[in-house]
Amino acid sequence: MTALFITLFLPLAGAALLLFFKQANVKLIKVTALITSLLTFLVSVFLFFLFDKNNPDFQFVFQSVWISQFDAGFRIGLDGMSLLLVMLTTFISPIAILSSFDAIKKRDKEYYIMVLLLQFAMTGVFVSLDLFLFYIFWEIILIPMYFIIGIWGGKERIYAAVKFFIFTVVGSLFMLIAVIWTAYYTGNQILNVESGFTTNYLLLMDSSSQIPLEIQKWLFWAFALSFLIKVPLFPLHTWLPDAHTEAPTPGSVILAGVLLKMGTYGLIRFNLELFPQASIEYASLISIFAVIGIIYGALVAMVQTDIKRLVAYSSVSHLGFVVLGIFSMTASGIQGGIIQMVNHGLSTGLLFLCVGFLYERRHTRLISEYGGIARIMPNFTVVFALAMFASVGLPGLNGFIGEFLTLKGAFESKILNSYWFTIFGASGVIFA
Repeated sequence: MTALFITLFLPLAGAALLLFFKQANVKLIKVTALITSLLTFLVSVFLFFLFDKNNPDFQFVFQSVWISQFDAGFRIGLDGMSLLLVMLTTFISPIAILSSFDAIKKRDKEYYIMVLLLQFAMTGVFVSLDLFLFYIFWEIILIPMYFIIGIWGGKERIYAAVKFFIFTVVGSLFMLIAVIWTAYYTGNQILNVESGFTTNYLLLMDSSSQIPLEIQKWLFWAFALSFLIKVPLFPLHTWLPDAHTEAPTPGSVILAGVLLKMGTYGLIRFNLELFPQASIEYASLISIFAVIGIIYGALVAMVQTDIKRLVAYSSVSHLGFVVLGIFSMTASGIQGGIIQMVNHGLSTGLLFLCVGFLYERRHTRLISEYGGIARIMPNFTVVFALAMFASVGLPGLNGFIGEFLTLKGAFESKILNSYWFTIFGASGVIFA
């Protein structure tokens, strides 16, 4: 439990510490931010080895009620999926900070505070076992990401930041309504708790099957809209290419590596587990949009002239596989989706890092401006090629197993009950 607390709160403590540093102490600010993030990663590794992999229940659970009349409180814990995504967050964050040393040229103190605050909030999303707490962390993420894009981004940074903010806030408002309604209905009608209201995820999960299907449908879509915007699933994806293109390189690494996974994590954690009947009802519909996203993202990526937008649209395609696997509602599909979340974070994060290296040297992202890189930067070329092949799912690299399992899950799914999902989904691999 102590290790989980440190993993969660150490970045916040580091951000608070940076507030007392003078703006002129740039080197000290950078080193402090990096050490804070590295220490957090080391503690999360310790957490990984403490985790009992044979226990399917939540571990390191801590519960403390904040608002007794609403049974809302600070409840955190980890299961296997949460642990993987926490590890992904703590691994990518120090890499993003290290890559910022040369990329960020102004207002260093504010920037590193925002990155550490972002790491704190992302970790909080993955460990929350209370709907109220989850929503707080979900909203906190908006603030640092908005400023990272809006202050340290490219020429159209304000447009991209505002678009990101509007899309996410609209989805969040629907989720807030769903959180309140779920907490009230379950606490009042099913659990009969004294307050008539509970946001305790563990209680809600145990009683979710008792919510009538008609109510589940409305709650399902209120949660799903927020998560599908964050994924992002076609046709809710339009904010992503702009955000990626205008964000500084470290911002794109964090956005692709971790932030997009919050959407797919939410679909599993809340939609599938709290509203199982509604999930079955709408599995085919969402899977259709997932397959469209797979093909559309790949085709649009093929015609991009800006290498950063190419990688951004490829993310739309690859995350379509994750959504397809999740809503196949099979063990293979969901496992493949979780594995692909982690693998996509690593391979696409590395691709954005490579694009950033090129941009810092040439100050252009136009693909037509590049050629013969292997002669000048042979070591870089090997890394870039590995990231690219992993991203397209080459057998032997990490991207393959996740996509294979999601397609296998869709093929086996009795709920989707059609091989066409797999056939059209597999065409995305060819386009990639």
